[in-house]
Amino acid sequence: MQRQKGACLICGEPLVYLKQAEMMKCSFCGKEEPSYAKCGAGHYVCDACHAKRGIESIMRYCAAAAGRDPIAMLTDMMNDPYIHMHGPEHHTMVGAALMTAYRNAGGDIDLTACLAEMKKRGARCPGGSCGFWGCCGAAVSAGMCMSIITGTTPLSGKTWGLANITTARALEAIGRIGGPRCCKRDSFTAVIEAAKLIKAELGTALDMPPRVTCAFSAENKQWQKLPVFSGQNRINEFVISPFRCRRSEGLRGHKLMLYKVAGKGFGVVVAHLKGNVHNACIG
Repeated sequence: MQRQKGACLICGEPLVYLKQAEMMKCSFCGKEEPSYAKCGAGHYVCDACHAKRGIESIMRYCAAAAGRDPIAMLTDMMNDPYIHMHGPEHHTMVGAALMTAYRNAGGDIDLTACLAEMKKRGARCPGGSCGFWGCCGAAVSAGMCMSIITGTTPLSGKTWGLANITTARALEAIGRIGGPRCCKRDSFTAVIEAAKLIKAELGTALDMPPRVTCAFSAENKQWQKLPVFSGQNRINEFVISPFRCRRSEGLRGHKLMLYKVAGKGFGVVVAHLKGNVHNACIG
């Protein structure tokens, strides 16, 4: 099977996001429920059907994985044809990769039980939560992982804070990059931030690459080039994290700048610290 290149699993058409939920019927299982998304042809696929085979693949992969590099694990799993470019399966995959790498790096957990719990919790975070809730599921998945591996409950002390800080750190890093959403980019970013906290707070160092190269950006239909920017519209800038996309080659020594774009909201530009623009997208 080849991964579906379009957003709709039925016809491949891009998704249309609504400001108000409408009752829709899943084209696979027939379940009727309110949703904010359907394709341009009217097809709707519920989160459970969208993610089912992908999550099964995630569970199989992590149960057998021996590595300690969660980024490599993510990349392997993302290459599975049932892991789509975007979708709620990423809300399970991030936490599953982190806890698997943590166990393999010496973390004292029952991985089978942790993965089963990650599967249950991840399934409760809906697709589109990044835009509709202001809370990206990849970041929440990182926080779920921290909660699960530390045995945190609402009555816990230090680890209660740590689980929330994990989500917050990942969310801030994702939010600073800007939209539109990219489930691959956001998953990599959440793992990078969570790995830092796992090392600092739990004392277990995961094998993290010096930089991350995304091989899936060509599948992201929402990537757009920006018009010319003027310095007077720049509102913020910061040195980019050790993440790079294949469309923005070699981001070491680069910065990310946020601009106001007339009629389009915000713009994001990746530029060399010397001032040469490499890439841009509309947020």
